[in-house]
Amino acid sequence: MNTTTARWFALLESNTTGTGREFCAAARARGMRPVLLTRDPDRYPYVVEDAVDTLVLDTADLAAVVEACQGLADDAGLAGIASSSEYFVADAARAAARLGLPTADGDAIARCRAKDLQRAALADHGVPVPSWTAVSDVAAAVRVAETIGHPVILKPVSGSGSNGVRLCADTVETEDWARRLLSRTTDERGNPVVPRILVEAAIDGPEFSVETFDGDVVTVVGKHTGPAPYFVETGHDVPAPVDPGTAAELGDTALRALKALGLGWGAAHTEIRRSAEGPVVIEVNPRLAGGMIPVAVRAATGTDLVDAVIARAAGQDTAPITASGPRAAAHAAVRFVMAADAGVVTAIGGVEDAAASTGVVVAAPGTAVGRQVRITHSFQDRLGCVVATGPDTAQAGFRAESAARLIRIELDEPVTPEEGNGGR
Repeated sequence: MNTTTARWFALLESNTTGTGREFCAAARARGMRPVLLTRDPDRYPYVVEDAVDTLVLDTADLAAVVEACQGLADDAGLAGIASSSEYFVADAARAAARLGLPTADGDAIARCRAKDLQRAALADHGVPVPSWTAVSDVAAAVRVAETIGHPVILKPVSGSGSNGVRLCADTVETEDWARRLLSRTTDERGNPVVPRILVEAAIDGPEFSVETFDGDVVTVVGKHTGPAPYFVETGHDVPAPVDPGTAAELGDTALRALKALGLGWGAAHTEIRRSAEGPVVIEVNPRLAGGMIPVAVRAATGTDLVDAVIARAAGQDTAPITASGPRAAAHAAVRFVMAADAGVVTAIGGVEDAAASTGVVVAAPGTAVGRQVRITHSFQDRLGCVVATGPDTAQAGFRAESAARLIRIELDEPVTPEEGNGGR
């Protein structure tokens, strides 16, 4: 390990792409030494590139996590514990609490991550949610779908990044997808999953996310998704191109949801569809947004949510560590390079050209040569990203899309569709 005297900042697993890397940079900028606690350091190319310390352990074992963090505290001091991964935010909070470090309520986070428990709590507090029922067998899924009325959405009760989420148009599709979901024994991280899924009404209307910090609305984000029947996010607009009244309505709905769930400490990412009857909460994520949204928020508004999360977890002032910096551009957009086929990555090109394009803040691949690409209809289908700014939503989006088209991911040795869908 590093032998300097700065205190450690522990990160319990991480995003494989996007802001996971930025968490480490933010900790360093605040005078701490980031250390990644992980089962598999090879999942994170940035660890080697950025010379980030690692501890290899069973991160699904809370006792082992607490023991490792206590060792860090005994070594040079431990400033805080956090995670940028949906799957580990609850245990990061629980470990921090056991060591007396600043943190959110880990049990509230865990309840929020169980989508059936989250939905029940929101409904009990009058927060609008889709009609839904949690089921554990295929026959029950079909019965509920027929009661709600097709089309319906099926999704796991736990998960992230659109994994396993599908629009089912009729009984045949519902039966098939329910069987697939209920046959899974592990998630994409290799963690065991509960054989339980949600069947819910499909809500028509544009989709947004509301980014909050310590119970305050930071911004409302417009979401772009791929074609049905899946809901893979293909881009984001910051801020969402809506009138102030609509933005306020969406923000108020998100804050009501957080209060109902016992949340509000630190960052949260609330996904909402705006139906003809008004906002409907699709999901509350008790963590910082992924999908490069924090990078776009910083570019558009000047608010650095990654830095704020690290500061909050370390018990530091969440005000920016520098008083000056690049002027916020008012509008930013994220666009992803989406996988069109399965195969092995043989070459990556065009990233430097994309990065040099007008208005581009970030252009980066989300894969590496030698990696296997499988079409999973989830965030794993995103092979690269661009964040760009502009004077308005349309211009920022155009710049991001144009730059994203310059990134080339070349594939070889395609796998069969059956193999490609095995990652669900």
